[in-house]
Amino acid sequence: MDYEIVIGLEVHCQLLTETKIFCGCSTNFGNQPNENTCPVCTGMPGALPVLNRKVVDFAMRAGLATDCAITQSSIFARKNYFYPDLPKGYQISQFELPICLNGHLDIEVEGESKRIGITRIHMEEDAGKLVHPEYETGVSFVDYNRACVPLIEIVSEPDMRSSAEAVAYLKALRDIMVYLEICDGNMEEGSFRCDANISLRRWGAPEFGIRAELKNMNSFRNVQRAIDYEVERQSDILDGGGTVIQETRLWNVERGMTMSMRGKEEAHDYRYFPDPDLLPVVIDDAWIEDVRQSLPELPQAKRQRFAADYALPAADAEVLTADRDLADYFEATVKFFSQPKAIANWIMAEMLKYLNEDKISILKSPVTPQGLAELLRLIADGTISGKIAKQVFAQMYSQSDNDPRRIVADQGLAQMSDSGELIAMVEEILAANSDKVKEYQGGKTKMFGFFVGQVMKKSKGQANPQMVNELIKERIG
Repeated sequence: MDYEIVIGLEVHCQLLTETKIFCGCSTNFGNQPNENTCPVCTGMPGALPVLNRKVVDFAMRAGLATDCAITQSSIFARKNYFYPDLPKGYQISQFELPICLNGHLDIEVEGESKRIGITRIHMEEDAGKLVHPEYETGVSFVDYNRACVPLIEIVSEPDMRSSAEAVAYLKALRDIMVYLEICDGNMEEGSFRCDANISLRRWGAPEFGIRAELKNMNSFRNVQRAIDYEVERQSDILDGGGTVIQETRLWNVERGMTMSMRGKEEAHDYRYFPDPDLLPVVIDDAWIEDVRQSLPELPQAKRQRFAADYALPAADAEVLTADRDLADYFEATVKFFSQPKAIANWIMAEMLKYLNEDKISILKSPVTPQGLAELLRLIADGTISGKIAKQVFAQMYSQSDNDPRRIVADQGLAQMSDSGELIAMVEEILAANSDKVKEYQGGKTKMFGFFVGQVMKKSKGQANPQMVNELIKERIG
């Protein structure tokens, strides 16, 4: 490609506060339209905003987790523009003095690490939402439930050079916000969303090209598709001798293309000025330190610790730490059964399969860490086989019975390890398949698996596989 891709992301995170940023209305998602409203968040004349302290706490958590400097005196500003779902005619945001500055986030793409700069993190209120009913065309309804819901906007440096890097940055950032418990990270509901600024420049050129801003990307896959499409679109324009227009474009999921929405504004178009109704946010060292002490172990540090302390492959550590609750479940299980790799395998292969099918989190799993540990102990001591263990796990999951030993005892599922009983079974299978025994002894060694399978089938999966293998080898060489 003749051009260098330059990408910067503006990520909006809806904060998990119970009330809005400047009023006492609920932030609960899914309520009836305009149920969560009051004179403040609907912009009624004379209504005055009052800052929610929890929003400041959450913004500082995000800043400290991304190595930002905390601004000890930040100012709210009015960002003036008209939109039907912005009842005041302006948005309360931050401009010249945001709460967090100059951070970074390290990402990994194709085995290589890269540092992405974070220009700023600022607090602001969300706008309302336009609703376009399918049953009536040419009509828009306005729902102000989302108006005044607290946001932080995380603005990156234009340091990303591919859609893969952009997605890696987004995933890493989302993981941090969820670990911090300040955002649920739900892209489909819009509580974690991003705008992408994309431009191209000739290799070696000192200045960036003209950028287009992409909106309406509600999944990691759509972010990657939209960026790739936009890169190709701008490349075709430049190759044809044209000029890229600075504009805001929407990603059309159905058509797989970006479409022009409006001209892209510059900062001065918004006529920012300090909000006269809100005092500066003054943060002292003690407040910053309190927030710093409250930070949990973050995903990258947890991945590194899991790999080192539990001798897990990097891929396993990444899966287990992708969700903070899943990581906690794994470590709780290790306390009862000290074989981390066996636990990791079972969680990734069995537990996540059930949870994904039911679309629930590990917190709602009927199988407790202690129950899973006991099940794995039954496999380790030879009481049951891995195959039988899957049956037991299914019952533990569906019946909420976390005592696998009771299930095994009640249903007679214990592994058959009596040599006399197994010898009789093996000899019966070999006698019934003498032709196949000759084939095996003639060099067709793959037949060995057939004999093992027949014995396991006859024993209904309860024969000790290791003993079965040894007994067959003794008899057919």
